[in-house]
Amino acid sequence: MQVEFHGAAGEVTGSMHLVEAAGRRILLDCGMLQGRRELEAHNFDPFPFDPAGLDALVLSHAHIDHIGRVPLLVARGFRGPVYMQRAGADLLPVMLADAASLAESDAERANRHRDPEEPLQPPLFTREDVADVLPLLRPLDYGVRTTVAPGVDICLRDAGHILGSSIVELWGDGRKLVFSGDLGPRGTPILRDPEAVAEADLVLMESTYGDRNHRERQATVAELGEVFEHAWRERGNVLIPAFAVGRSQELLYWFARHWKEWGLERWRIFLDSPMAGKVVAIYERHQELFDEQSREVWSRKPSPFRLPNLHFTASTQESMAINQVGNGAIVIAGSGMANGGRILHHLRHRLGRRETHVVFVGFQAEGTLGRRLVERAPWVRIHGRDYRVQAQIHTVGGLSAHTDQGGLIEWYGHFSGRPRLALVHGEDRAREALAGELSERGAGQVILARPGMRLAV
Repeated sequence: MQVEFHGAAGEVTGSMHLVEAAGRRILLDCGMLQGRRELEAHNFDPFPFDPAGLDALVLSHAHIDHIGRVPLLVARGFRGPVYMQRAGADLLPVMLADAASLAESDAERANRHRDPEEPLQPPLFTREDVADVLPLLRPLDYGVRTTVAPGVDICLRDAGHILGSSIVELWGDGRKLVFSGDLGPRGTPILRDPEAVAEADLVLMESTYGDRNHRERQATVAELGEVFEHAWRERGNVLIPAFAVGRSQELLYWFARHWKEWGLERWRIFLDSPMAGKVVAIYERHQELFDEQSREVWSRKPSPFRLPNLHFTASTQESMAINQVGNGAIVIAGSGMANGGRILHHLRHRLGRRETHVVFVGFQAEGTLGRRLVERAPWVRIHGRDYRVQAQIHTVGGLSAHTDQGGLIEWYGHFSGRPRLALVHGEDRAREALAGELSERGAGQVILARPGMRLAV
């Protein structure tokens, strides 16, 4: 068995790793590159392998940096099965349809402003390309060992990152590889804790927060309540860039838990996403994956998805109408890194106002608008125009859907025999710090994966 790294190897987005075993070729993830414009341009590049030569695709979860190039893979010749945990398989078409809509809008905007001598820019993929993916989906349950190609088996374990997120165990040629996918922190609301795995010959482990530990979650939640109180006293509004899957649902969970304490009945709460209703329905359909405490919260009134002042804004007109709300609005909108989606519309409208509070509740990749804002840039560019940043920017790091350095070390510590370890899905600063901590604790060989690097398992 061998593995070759083609994405999220020295960066956080674009997860993609090719495994060769038993004469078969299995791709783990096929994610979109996100961040700097120059980086995102590489999404159009040819794949560094023949898509038609792949035997199967295994997806760890439904975030776009892990599934966002699947329609392109199919359009360029892949016809094999696509394996994914059952809840993730329900989320995938919703996520990809939204990404296709954004890609089509971006291409239309670019072509509207292009030089007449320049060729038309196509979208990365279309909604028709997404439709071609769906017949290939093969939903799986956690804990069931499945043959995905002759001589190659996988088993999915709960990664605790978002609904349906998976750790992938893969066997072939008498060897075993474990791919962590993205690991959630222990004690995350709604989701169960990441499962421990005991045996592997090689572990591919994410390292997003490999150089730091998160604030204690309850302290972070208390800070969120303080931001709301501060914004209310200033007669302001709160903008929260958040991924439509995972973070948005957790925010609503905390809103329900602290409904009276935070005085949330005073606010108008908007989940401003075309796919919000669909995602909420999928969460409701898969409550068997919730942890025990969350099932109890869902039985209360108000329950997280049925807050009396929660508005799901599906249409563009409904989204634009939010800007007429002078104060007292909490707006949750994608994308989580503010590098696309409806949050850009709200930021354009409100960044120049001192009474606006912008709350970042997740990782902001290098080159994204979110990263520039959390680094306190005085001016930012949105859709070709520059905007002065007068709004108050808050970074609430303890709500991350990724576990921190301590959690990564703890998860690896469940393996017997200290297997070799390749760190993926992390910037070099984070990976280098994590590699040092792991080595001090007696880990096996720790490798920083690079694009094109090939390892024997």
